[in-house]
Amino acid sequence: MKIVFLETGTLGKDVSIDKFHSLGEVIEYDLTLEEQIPERITDADVIVVNKLPMNKKTLDKARNLKLICLTATGTNNIDFPYTDSRNITVKNVASYSTESVVQHTFALLFYLYEKLPYYDNYVKSEEYAYAPFFCHIEERFHELFGKTWGIIGLGEIGHRVAEVARCFGCKIIYYSTSGKNVDPFYERVSLDRLLEESDIISIHAPLNDNTLNLVNKDCFDKMKKTAYLLNLGRGPIVNENDLYEALVNDKIAGAATDVLCKEPMSKDNPLIKIKDSKKLFITPHIAWATIEARQRCADRVFDNVKNFMRNL
Repeated sequence: MKIVFLETGTLGKDVSIDKFHSLGEVIEYDLTLEEQIPERITDADVIVVNKLPMNKKTLDKARNLKLICLTATGTNNIDFPYTDSRNITVKNVASYSTESVVQHTFALLFYLYEKLPYYDNYVKSEEYAYAPFFCHIEERFHELFGKTWGIIGLGEIGHRVAEVARCFGCKIIYYSTSGKNVDPFYERVSLDRLLEESDIISIHAPLNDNTLNLVNKDCFDKMKKTAYLLNLGRGPIVNENDLYEALVNDKIAGAATDVLCKEPMSKDNPLIKIKDSKKLFITPHIAWATIEARQRCADRVFDNVKNFMRNL
């Protein structure tokens, strides 16, 4: 078996993939451009990939290809009609980053909710050293206790966020983007009701026809002016132009996102113009990327390759 890693840089240099050598010849590329894919996989039996497009254009010359392994849960980059036509198996990895994404959800929230950028800068500027009082309460913030937390997409990650939010005393409501999710523990509501009642809204849904551009100007008009929006799903679920307008016009209190419509961030993205960290916090798609989650991801890809080979 020849196993070709096309994007080891997305796993990080601190993640070990040494055990893949026990399965066959391993070729590693830290970064691959789309136009480089065909030449690099010509004689590959297995491709390990993250975000690169897997379609006729990129795969046509890979005549030995039997298996595509994703170091991700999402499969938007796979042309399944094409891979199915060639009997190429596709395996993703699920549940490897749940705890990491949940943790990051609350990191984003507290950074904004407790106005931490302001207080951090206040102390580091040395103003606190000359303060007349032991405390400095310039930026007001609130308890989570008693607030309503609305979740868009109550899958595995959304459910864990709900569990943690309940520990802080939040009331949980959720909107099912598929219309099929019925949970015995939490109240399912319409999107309009979720927007109108929630103090915090977090997105944990996949990107599909139901969620594309789901959160837009109409939604921001319905949200509380004191509400915070967190996007831990996919960038295109939120209309970035509408979010920009909502933030600069104080329609909502703030927003944080780990995902964007285009990654890396486009220079034309309107959100890049907002420099107030009390209002907007963007992280570069790292919610999934704790050391533990990345190693877990690599280990599950190994299991996928090993199990596939065992069944040949």
